[in-house]
Amino acid sequence: MTTFKKRIVVAMSGGVDSSVAAALLKEQGHEVIGMTMQIWDYSKFTAQNGETFGSCCSLDDVYDARRVAQALDIPFYVVNFEKQFQQEVIDDFCDAYFSGRTPNPCVLCNQVLKFDLLLRRARELEADFLATGHYAVIEQDGQGGQVLRKGQDESKDQSYFLFTLTQEQMARVRFPLGSMSKDEVRGHAARFDLPVAEKAESQDICFVPDGDYVRFLEEERGAGRMDGEIVHVSGKVLGRHRGTYRYTVGQRRGLGIAWPEPLFVVGIDAEKHQVVVGEKVFLERGTLIVERCNWHIPVPPQPLRAACRIRYRHQEVPAVITPLADGRAEVHFDESQLGVTPGQAAVFYDEDRVLGGGWIL
Repeated sequence: MTTFKKRIVVAMSGGVDSSVAAALLKEQGHEVIGMTMQIWDYSKFTAQNGETFGSCCSLDDVYDARRVAQALDIPFYVVNFEKQFQQEVIDDFCDAYFSGRTPNPCVLCNQVLKFDLLLRRARELEADFLATGHYAVIEQDGQGGQVLRKGQDESKDQSYFLFTLTQEQMARVRFPLGSMSKDEVRGHAARFDLPVAEKAESQDICFVPDGDYVRFLEEERGAGRMDGEIVHVSGKVLGRHRGTYRYTVGQRRGLGIAWPEPLFVVGIDAEKHQVVVGEKVFLERGTLIVERCNWHIPVPPQPLRAACRIRYRHQEVPAVITPLADGRAEVHFDESQLGVTPGQAAVFYDEDRVLGGGWIL
C-alpha cells in the first residue's frame, strides 16, 4: 500500500482501459472514485434494426462503467454534459464540415469535457488528481513543470489527442497505463476479473456510432444546401456533388469521374460549394499554417526543428516550426506531405516529447 494515499477520480468510459486504470489505482491504495460522462442522447440515433455499435460513451458503456465500479467497490457518479457536448463538440463538428474542414472531435472532447469540465468536477470532490485510460505519459521536468510524452506502446499512443493540455491541467492528471502495452492492460483486466475484460475496443466517433457522417450531418443541419460543382484544379467543371461535407482532402473513392489519371480531392471551397479535384501531385504540400497553438515549452523565439504529425495515424516527419503572431505557426516540411487536411491537428514532437500543436488552416 502506498505511503502517499491520494483521492483520485477516474474518468470511466465503460471500456477496458479506464476500468484497468481504476483497478490499478485502487490496488495501489488510493481512494478511487469512478465518474462517467453522459454526453449524448442515444434516443436521437435513427439507425434501423436496433443495432449495437462499438462506440464509447453510449448508455451501454455507462452501465458497464457502473458494473466495474461495483466490482471494485468504489463510489460511482454519472455527470450529464449533454448540453456542453452539443455546444462545444457537436456544433463545432457540423460547423467544420459545412465550412470545408475535416474536424477531429476527439481532441476537442478531451480539451473541453475531460480536462476542463470533468477535472473541475473532480476538484469539487476535493480529488488530488483526475486519471484516465489514455496511453500517454506525464513526467516532471525537474523545474516544477510537466512533460507530455508518447505512450510506451506506440501502436496505442494517444499523445496526439492530448496536445491541448496545459501545465496546470497536467499537474492534476494521471495516466496509469502510459507505460503499458494493450496486451498488458488486457492481462490486468483478466487478473482483476473485470466485467469488461473481453470487451471490444470502441472504433467510431461516439455520436456517429454507425460511421455514417453524412446521415448525421444532414440530420443536424439538413440536406441540399451545400450541393455544387466538382471542379478540376485547371478550372474545368467535371460534374456535380450532393454536399461538400461528403468529401475530405485526400479522398479518392466516390468521385464518379472518368479521367486519364486517378483524381483526388485537393481542396473544398465551401463558399462556392465547390469540391476541387486534381492528380496526386496536387495533394503535395510543403508548408502549412496552424492556428490556436498550445505550446508545452516556452514559445520559441526563432524557428524550431521538430517532427510534425498531421493526423492521428500519420508518422511524424521532420519540419521547421516558425511561431507567428496571434497564436499561429508555420510548418515547413523537409519533404512535401500528402493530404494536409484543414481542421485536423498538427502536433509537434521532439522524439517522444510533445512540444505543442495547433489546428491546420
